[in-house]
Amino acid sequence: MSTYENAWVPSKEQKEATRLFRWMKKLGYTNYDMFYNHSVENIEWFWEEATKELEIDWYTPFKKTINLSKGMMYPQWFEGGELNVAHLSLDRWAEDPLKKNTTALYWEGDDGSTISYSFKDLQQEVNAIANGLESYGITDGDIITLYMPMIPETLIAMLAISKVGAVFSPAFSGYKADAIATRVQASRAKALITADGFYRRGKTIAMKKEADLAAEQCPTLDHIFVVERTGSKINWKETRDIPWSRLRNNETVYNTSVKKADDPFMLIYTSGTTGKPKGVVHTHAGFPIKSAFDAGVCMDVTKEDTLFWYTDMGWMMGPFLVYGGLVNGASIVMFEGTPDFPEPDRLWELVDKYNVTHLGISPTLVRSMMKHGEDWITKHDLSSLKLIGSTGEPWNPEPWYWLFKHAGNSKVPIFNYSGGTEISGGILGNVLVKPIQPVNFNAALPGMDVSVLDEEGHPVTGSVGELSLKQPWVGMTNSFFEDDERYEQTYWSRFKDTWVHGDWVMKDNEGFYTITGRSDDVLNVAGKRLGPAEVESVLVEHSAVVEAGVIGVPHEVKGEEAVAFIVLKTDDHPATELLEELQLHLDQKLGKALAPKKVFIVKDLPKTRNAKVMRRAIKSAYLNKSSGDLSALENPESVEEIRSIGQRVSSTM
Repeated sequence: MSTYENAWVPSKEQKEATRLFRWMKKLGYTNYDMFYNHSVENIEWFWEEATKELEIDWYTPFKKTINLSKGMMYPQWFEGGELNVAHLSLDRWAEDPLKKNTTALYWEGDDGSTISYSFKDLQQEVNAIANGLESYGITDGDIITLYMPMIPETLIAMLAISKVGAVFSPAFSGYKADAIATRVQASRAKALITADGFYRRGKTIAMKKEADLAAEQCPTLDHIFVVERTGSKINWKETRDIPWSRLRNNETVYNTSVKKADDPFMLIYTSGTTGKPKGVVHTHAGFPIKSAFDAGVCMDVTKEDTLFWYTDMGWMMGPFLVYGGLVNGASIVMFEGTPDFPEPDRLWELVDKYNVTHLGISPTLVRSMMKHGEDWITKHDLSSLKLIGSTGEPWNPEPWYWLFKHAGNSKVPIFNYSGGTEISGGILGNVLVKPIQPVNFNAALPGMDVSVLDEEGHPVTGSVGELSLKQPWVGMTNSFFEDDERYEQTYWSRFKDTWVHGDWVMKDNEGFYTITGRSDDVLNVAGKRLGPAEVESVLVEHSAVVEAGVIGVPHEVKGEEAVAFIVLKTDDHPATELLEELQLHLDQKLGKALAPKKVFIVKDLPKTRNAKVMRRAIKSAYLNKSSGDLSALENPESVEEIRSIGQRVSSTM
C-alpha cells in the first residue's frame, strides 16, 4: 500500500489529450505500464520512435540506433547520424513560416527590464555572435566557459558556440574566482564569456572582477568576451578582453556546423565535495533529445506552450529549460532575479505576465514562500498553468499540498522529477496518464530501465534500495571529461553492467517510488537505515517549522545518530517548549531509537541558488571539518551559524 492518497487523477479526456497518450496509442498502447515495459525491453525501437515524435531534423539520418560494441558503459547512439543542437533548437523554427515570428524567449531582469525574441530575431543574434566567435579563432571542438547570469546573451552564446562546432561549459553565476578557475583549468577552455555584472535584489553583483582573478590562474584562456549588462566600471585588458558589442558587429548569416551525433556540445561540471569537480560530457544527440523528450512527451510541452524553470545556467535545469523548451518549439522564460523580490509575489507575477504553462521550482523554494502566505498568490491569474514541475530534492507533504492547493487550485498536476546532470533529465517522474500523489513519483519514465536493488543487487519492493538502471539511454553522459576511470568507479563499479545512481529509493506494491535521500547521505542508526528526508518530513509536519535539514554524525553506541536543524516560520514560539513538542513528535513518528535527540533552531539552512539544501555543508560545519567546494552556496553565513553550534556542543562534551 502507498503511504499517500491520490491527489490528482486525470479524467479520461485529460489523459487522452496528452502527447504521451496520443503517442502511445499511435504505437499500439493504451496502458502505460505495458508501454513502459516495451520501452525498456526494446530500447532501440523506443528511442528511434522518440526521435520521430520529437521531429528531430537530421542533416544525415542515422544508420543504427545504438551500437553496444564498446559495452554498456559506452553506448554509441544514432550511428552515422549528423545534426546540430542549434538547428534543432533554433534554425528549423526560424526557417518555418508558421513559427519564425512566434516568441522563442521572454526575458525579465531583476530591475524589471524586459525583452523578447522571436525565433527569427534570435537566429540573427546567434548568427552574428557565431561569426564573431569564428573571427576570434573559436573553432570546432574548442571549449568555452560560460560564467554568466540569466540574461539573453547567455542563451545566444550557448547556441552560437554550438553553431561553430565548439563546446560550451556553463558555470554557476554565483561562483567565486577559484571555483571558476578550477573548471577552466580542468577543461583547458580557450575562452571565457562573462558579464560586467548583474542585478540581484536591487544590488549590482560584480562578475568581471571574479573572472579576472580566475583568468590569472588559467594560461589556456586567449579571450574573455564581456557583456556590459550593468555598465559598471571594470578593468579591461586590451590584448585579452573583448566587449560583446564587438562580437555582435557581424554578418547575421551563418552556416551551422554539421556535427556527428556523438560529438560533444556541452561540458557541465558537478560540484565536488573535495578535489576536482566531475566534467560531464553531453553530445548533440544526447542531452537535447532526452531533455526535449522529458519536457515534450512526459510533461506535455507543445509548440503553443511557455516553459519557465527557476534556475541558473550552471545547473542542469538551465540547459534543460533551453532544450526542453526550444527543441519542442515552445517559448521559454529566463529570469535574472529572485522569486520574492521586490515583493514575495514576483514569481507568480511572472507566471501571470508571460502566461506560463509549465513552471519549474524546488521544494525548498516553496517552503520559503509559504512563510509569506497564500494571499500573494491569489493576487495573480495563474489560469495559464498546465503543470508545475519540481526537482532538486525530496518533498515533504505539507509544502506539496500547499503548492497544489494555492498555486494549482487543486487542479494542476505537480510533476515530481528526479534524475541528474549525468542523466540529461529524469529517471523518475509523474506521468500525466496516471494518478499523482504528493511527495512520491508515479512512474519510471519511458526508456529508463529502473530497478531498486538491495546490497546483493537483487530487486526489492516495499523496502529501501539503490536506484539503478539496467540499460543505457539517450542522454547518458559520454563518460567524464578525460576521466573514464572515475566515471566507471562512480556509476558502474557496484554491480555488473548496472548504473547505480546514488539515491535511496523505495518502490511500493502500487508502483509508486519514494526517494528517501542520497545513499551517501543515508544514516545508519544502530544498524537501521534512515533517510534524512524521512526525518525532515516529520519535522516540517509541525506548524511552527518551515524547513529542516538532517545529518548523521558519529555516535559511540549507535555508530551514527541523527542531528536536526530547523528554520521556524516566526520567532514567537518559546524555544524550550517547541523543542520538547518536536522531540515528542519525533519519538512518536520514528521511535525513540531513531529519533534525533539534538534539534537546533537556525536562521537559515545552507542552500544553493536553485534553493537546494546542501547537507554536506551542514555536516562539515557542525563537525568543524573542511567543507570542500562551497562556492555554489547562496548564503555562506548560514554555515558559520551551524559551525558555532557544533563548536558549542563539542565544548560541553
